[in-house]
Amino acid sequence: MPREFTPKVVTANALIEGDVVYQTEDDQWTRHLSEAEVITDEAHAQLRQIHAEAQTETVVGVYLADVAPGADGPTPTHFREEFRRTGPSNYPHGKQAELTDV
Repeated sequence: MPREFTPKVVTANALIEGDVVYQTEDDQWTRHLSEAEVITDEAHAQLRQIHAEAQTETVVGVYLADVAPGADGPTPTHFREEFRRTGPSNYPHGKQAELTDV
């Protein structure tokens, strides 16, 4: 029996900086998960992923990540996505030094 589709966001890495980015509803890329488009339809998710994969001048490593909708935007449901969202854990810098959206 096929698995039930769960909410997803399109995520990738910015080509030049390498930062984790998320696709917004208006086809922009953001570094803040809270601004990402939450996709609840499997066919729509596949189309959004294909569209994102075609943006080879902007992003690499595009895939769909599981999220849970929340009051302040989507939240990761897997530790890998939480780690990607907050950055390296060896010492506070970059995203970890920021007080917003972490």
